[in-house]
Amino acid sequence: MTETAKPPIQLTVNGRHHSLPAAGDASLLHVLRNDLALNSPKYGCGLGECGACTVLVDGIAARACVIPAGGVAGRAITTLEGLAPPGGLHPVQQAFIEAQAAQCGYCLSGMIVMTVALLARRPDPTDDEIRAELSGNLCRCGTHLEILQAVRRAAELTRWAATTGGAA
Repeated sequence: MTETAKPPIQLTVNGRHHSLPAAGDASLLHVLRNDLALNSPKYGCGLGECGACTVLVDGIAARACVIPAGGVAGRAITTLEGLAPPGGLHPVQQAFIEAQAAQCGYCLSGMIVMTVALLARRPDPTDDEIRAELSGNLCRCGTHLEILQAVRRAAELTRWAATTGGAA
């Protein structure tokens, strides 16, 4: 009995189309890191609990470690690498730099991507809303106050960019 070859997975990641021979049940995280060499989503827990692997799927924050790559075929996937134009920074990235909100940096990609999703829904979140949104993203280094400050600054920069039509 011969095995029928499976059709390649069609993914759109950071605005680029990819046709990949990966198995459809491989995790999106595995495909992003191993097949596409995008290293911002990190492997943390493998259970979707820590937030290190967070990406945007059609603009909504999602845990790449628990999503089968075949399940997001045809949808827009955005990683940290795809948030800003080449050589530039997204307002959220700029805010995290200004606030010095990184220590080891392992959680940073997930925190930034989750913040982008939050600000798309709530351009001026309260501190309680920020805490609730980021509660599923674990930071073991204790930069929680700086991260909160960075999200507040990101909201300012994002609103400014939206009103001026320019980058932060």
